[in-house]
Amino acid sequence: MTMKSSLEPPGQIPGDVAPEPAEPPAPSRRTVITAVASFAALGAVTAVFGGRLLNPPSSTEDGDFSGETLEFLIPLASGGGTDTWARFIGTELVSRVPGRPGFAPVNEPGGEGISGTNRFARSAREDGTELLVGTASTVVPWVLGRSAVRYSFDDLQPIVVNGTGGVIYARTEAGVRGLEDLVGRSAPLEFGGISATGLDITTLVAFDLLEADVTSTFGFEGRGPVNLALQRGEIDIDYQTTSSYGPAVAGIAKEGKATVLMSFGQLDDAGQVVRDPNFPDVPTVPEAYEQLHGAQPAGEKYEAYKTLLGLTYTYQKSLWVPKGAPARAVDLLRSSCAQLGADKGFQEKAAKVLGGYPLVADPGMPARVRDAYSVSSSVRAYISELLAAKYNIHVE
Repeated sequence: MTMKSSLEPPGQIPGDVAPEPAEPPAPSRRTVITAVASFAALGAVTAVFGGRLLNPPSSTEDGDFSGETLEFLIPLASGGGTDTWARFIGTELVSRVPGRPGFAPVNEPGGEGISGTNRFARSAREDGTELLVGTASTVVPWVLGRSAVRYSFDDLQPIVVNGTGGVIYARTEAGVRGLEDLVGRSAPLEFGGISATGLDITTLVAFDLLEADVTSTFGFEGRGPVNLALQRGEIDIDYQTTSSYGPAVAGIAKEGKATVLMSFGQLDDAGQVVRDPNFPDVPTVPEAYEQLHGAQPAGEKYEAYKTLLGLTYTYQKSLWVPKGAPARAVDLLRSSCAQLGADKGFQEKAAKVLGGYPLVADPGMPARVRDAYSVSSSVRAYISELLAAKYNIHVE
């Protein structure tokens, strides 16, 4: 009996050769065109949806920060005034942001605030969840054009700003009982400073504007030590910010040991210098100029003073996000800050930390801040020349 091989197709007689399969019919022209069109459409869909999968839109674009964490990059060491401000604001703010995100303060000190700010400018997330804490310590090096600075505030968007103020006062025993004692002196007054390229720069420009007879000694570790040196008679003239005025100046002024000469003032919405609400009875630097010289200040020195006043006092503390952050996220953060600042309970709680100056996040704030941060080349040149000519400091 003949057995079929299990490998042979059914119905094929052993030994026969299997017939060649028939050639498939050639596709019609219409079929080819349809197939090509289908592949093209599939490619387009893949490019769009595949791109979205690889680069998904920010989860904050929908106006909800649920599941997110607001990370504050604080470019200075923990424990200082900027760190205290940032942690307080962040802790309060997250309860106002829809979705109630978490809060993570991150200190990245180094290079007087430059290192951390450089890192933020280089690699911060652009979804509105990573915010830079700005302060005078990081703004002044940018104004001076220091070579270590790799950031520009032109590439950032402000979320909220908060100011401070201060007064210039002098030791009475140094022969200072009024503004007129700042000029025409037989011997100059000695100013105690920390660094000419830090917050002190605003005071130095004020002295130059007023044509005050003042020389300077730098290297103090803080304004507290400067105040103590003044009380010991080692220096003659000093400034203190609003938060330190009470413990450092008010007492010795009341005792007649110190004379409060002027406040720095504040910039109003039009960019003009007005009296500080914390010192309503104290003349501003421009008012002091008018009293000393019989005319209102003008020119590059005054422009430099107003510029530095805005950057180092009126808008001293701030939060920023990258320029590419989603508009919806930016608006949400600003409106949340505005709501926080308007809350009476928050204002009472924040009185000490904010020094009596409001959180500012109104719709006109971004434009005002942008104007304040538009530093002209002539102002930058004047400041550099002042530092070089009068203090032998050459900015690198």
